Amino acid sequence: MDEPALWAASGAMALTGRPDGPPVVTPGRPASAVAAALARIRAVHPDANLPDVRVLGERAAAAGLARRAPTSCGGAFRTTPTYDGVLGLSLPRGSDLALLPALVEGSVDPEHPWPAVAAWAAARTSAEVEARVRLLGLPGQVRSAGEHPAGRAGVLRSPGVSRPVPPRPLVVDLSSLWAGPLCAHLLGRCGADVVKVESRDRPDGARSGPAGFYDLLHAGHRAISVDFGDEAELGVMRDLVARADLVIESSRPRALARLGLDAEALVAAGVSWLSITARGRASDAVGFGDDVAFGAGLHTPEHWPVGDALADPLTGVSAAAAAVELLAGRTSALLDVSMHHVAQEAAAGPGVPHVVERHRDGWLVVTDSGVHPVAAAYCRPATGRAPAAGSSNESFGLR
Repeated sequence: MDEPALWAASGAMALTGRPDGPPVVTPGRPASAVAAALARIRAVHPDANLPDVRVLGERAAAAGLARRAPTSCGGAFRTTPTYDGVLGLSLPRGSDLALLPALVEGSVDPEHPWPAVAAWAAARTSAEVEARVRLLGLPGQVRSAGEHPAGRAGVLRSPGVSRPVPPRPLVVDLSSLWAGPLCAHLLGRCGADVVKVESRDRPDGARSGPAGFYDLLHAGHRAISVDFGDEAELGVMRDLVARADLVIESSRPRALARLGLDAEALVAAGVSWLSITARGRASDAVGFGDDVAFGAGLHTPEHWPVGDALADPLTGVSAAAAAVELLAGRTSALLDVSMHHVAQEAAAGPGVPHVVERHRDGWLVVTDSGVHPVAAAYCRPATGRAPAAGSSNESFGLR
């Protein structure tokens, strides 16, 4: 199938565009990239119960979201012009809103913050805006006129040492939200034993999101919660990590160092490590799925967002494909996964000529390959309930 046909089938197209207008075909080939990554996983685990390209729309379906350009489906992301480009900014957290007065160097109405952001950005160059966003650690990306070179691959692999192929890999999941847990979910569907590790004080924020979606990604896993201020409990976590076949995390290296976790040293000892960050382990940039996808070039010509937090499922599936292939081999490795560069790879490539047409109560995409209905976003039913935070603590000797 060509990209518009896959995009239409994924449910993500139904999430792209204005609510009172037609759904929009994305640039690049994100649905094709997801299909290719899933095929790589199936090549190693042909009997695994895996999703299809509809994985792109599952969170939105679970949350009841719909297209609402010019903002994102969830409402936290939107774009606004700079003097010579466009800023895409996500404001999902109270801490992000609290930083806006420092960003615009003035007062901001917390109930209606965007007018102040728009006025500030319009008077500044993209370089000035990007520097200020980076300085404050806000989840924002800038698109300016001209070329946007790829820079690096989405997944970088640094080999470690020889290790046996485990019959059932132990995967320790230190990540949160969507991309990392999706990767862990897919590995679990391939037979891995997944243990989710959370801070007792700050559990995964996705627990407060759609329950069905959280259940989907975490059913069948074990879960422990750790007091990161307690050295004895940290010791239990470090012992677990040292026994793992693969660790998944989405933190900056210095944050993990404070917990006594050294990825390079663990890889040298035979533990594989998968790090998911906004722009790679060498960058301090922060980002969420919508702003990262926008910064990578996955947006409509009007600079509207496409899909729902598109960089998250793109990255989760791509990371899982790399992890499955790694675990099937006999060498440990550090996988440095950059959400931005995964999305940038998916944004590359020429568009496929197409027409979007209204048909009765729905929409169709017409390409040289045929006529393809635009499917609504769909979420697979969970196979069970997600474990409660810390539900496996006793079995690991934790309180």
